[in-house]
Amino acid sequence: MKKTQTKFWFYIVAVLIPVLFFVLLELSLRIFNYGYDNREWVPITKDELILNPNIAKRYFNVVKSLPYSIQDVFDKKKKKGAFRVFVLGGSSAAGYPYMPLGSFSRYLQQRYEMIYPQTKIEIINIAMTAVNTYTIRDLLPGVLEQKPDAILIYAGHNEFYGALGVGSMESLGKSRTVVNLLLYLKKFKTFELLSDVINAIGKIFSSGKSNLSHGTLMSRMAKNKFIPLNSQTFNAGVEQFEGNLSDILEEIHEAKVPVVIGTLVSNYKDQKPFVSKKVGDLPSANEIYGNALKEYDAGSYNKADSLFKYAKDLDMLRFRAPEVFNNVIRKLSKKYGAKLISFDSLFAANSPHGIVGNNLITDHLHPTLHGYQLMGDAFARALLGMKIHPHGLMIKYPLKARHLFTVKYFKFSKLDSVIAKYRIKLLKNDYPYINPKDKKPLSILIRPKDIVDSVAFDFLMNEFTWEKAHRILADYYLAKGEVNKFLKYMDILITQYPIIKSYYPMVTKVLLEHHRYDDSYRYFKKYHEIAPNAYNTKWMGIIALSHKNWKEAIVDLNESLKYNDDDPQVLYNLAGAYVMKKDYRTAKELTVKALSINPNYIDAKNLLGELNRALRK
Repeated sequence: MKKTQTKFWFYIVAVLIPVLFFVLLELSLRIFNYGYDNREWVPITKDELILNPNIAKRYFNVVKSLPYSIQDVFDKKKKKGAFRVFVLGGSSAAGYPYMPLGSFSRYLQQRYEMIYPQTKIEIINIAMTAVNTYTIRDLLPGVLEQKPDAILIYAGHNEFYGALGVGSMESLGKSRTVVNLLLYLKKFKTFELLSDVINAIGKIFSSGKSNLSHGTLMSRMAKNKFIPLNSQTFNAGVEQFEGNLSDILEEIHEAKVPVVIGTLVSNYKDQKPFVSKKVGDLPSANEIYGNALKEYDAGSYNKADSLFKYAKDLDMLRFRAPEVFNNVIRKLSKKYGAKLISFDSLFAANSPHGIVGNNLITDHLHPTLHGYQLMGDAFARALLGMKIHPHGLMIKYPLKARHLFTVKYFKFSKLDSVIAKYRIKLLKNDYPYINPKDKKPLSILIRPKDIVDSVAFDFLMNEFTWEKAHRILADYYLAKGEVNKFLKYMDILITQYPIIKSYYPMVTKVLLEHHRYDDSYRYFKKYHEIAPNAYNTKWMGIIALSHKNWKEAIVDLNESLKYNDDDPQVLYNLAGAYVMKKDYRTAKELTVKALSINPNYIDAKNLLGELNRALRK
């Protein structure tokens, strides 16, 4: 009996020792901050979070220039009454080439803020370029932990060549089970250490030569470039997409979070196939594309539409999702009760003869700004139909007017437009649009004509950040005395980075100098929300008083005194508010206090005289 017990404990200890070793190793690596920060969310301020800018390291092992999200900030602790929606997907969901401002998520943010001005709106877009459903599936548990009111998904174009896709340079194989297991293990420092050791050994025996830091990300990601329709690799990509998307929608369904998913759109008419070759019994993509053009010119638009889509599916370079992906999206949305938006039908309805081309697509699949706004409107309508919307004070615009007003006042600048135009030029100056040998020098491709063009070009050449590019133009227009243009660029910066406190005093200082007090009010109010102080509430009170709104003025000016109780200007204006209220005794007490701080305050002296006369009556 004792011998049996001894053997039992021997096996238990034998198992526990390596387990304990790895637990201690993992804890030690975390304590000493080994490697990169692999958390999903990182603090950007004490109370706010952002998607980790380094999160893409989980999915990219070879490519050096990593993608990142458009840096949406949200509260660490969701505020009561806040409306929180997450957006998941690839570069189209992120808004390429108009990033960070042109995405449908930015449209939704501005639309909801216009309709619900007193509600905290958080449309959090964590989509990234060159990622696919592996990334979405991996990030989803962390998204669900943030208690979203809804999740929006637009994904599928990167399934073959995006990170970990079956035809990608970043592939880990075709087994979904293996890839998803490795992604799970990548969250542990011990696995990161092991990977680093293996990579270090690999570098010793490698030539050290790599072309993965040159060209566009699109041109670098396609490893298994040619994937014929219905081939083994093609079918593996379809299985990968369907399996991962099924996991994603099932997990969201089990969490009881509403989800909206859209079908995929591509440029059918104006983007000819990238790679055309006759394989087996299938015709070549170029042959079918040529037939589609003939049918289009002959006015047979339905037949042309079918042929254009078939030509796209025959294209052996799979940068555009095949039509079977939309069938998968429709099937799984029905299975898991997800709200479906048929974007392919929506774009067709807004295209000449119902065939999508350059009218709504900038390149082969990324929508134009108008296209993104159509998507934003469709998402908003879908959520409304599901009775999912912010709560609180609502400005009751008609449904159509909500879209028109959002588009009219959409925060977007000439600089953002030029940056997008240059991004597309650079994209089309590389594989697969042209032979890399035929690439044009940038000096010929892009020729800046004015300050906006020059700043856009320098930004794309990594001379400075997007934020600095907009500040340069804001300062430029301010120096020229064009205050409205200065405000336009500052508004864009505040829209993108509302937590940067220095923007607000920069704007209010200029507006006060130009006596534009009413315009300055919203900046004081917004600044006060993130950094309450005496100066903000002082001017909010003064502006309210100028409109004879003494109730609001009393609240704001009294709050200002809580931060600084010896500002004679605040006391004087608060006295003025009480005069409007006809509370002359309180007004006199405040005026006397103002004069005790500044005996030479002429306006206060004059007010005190008037109050004394009023009180003697």
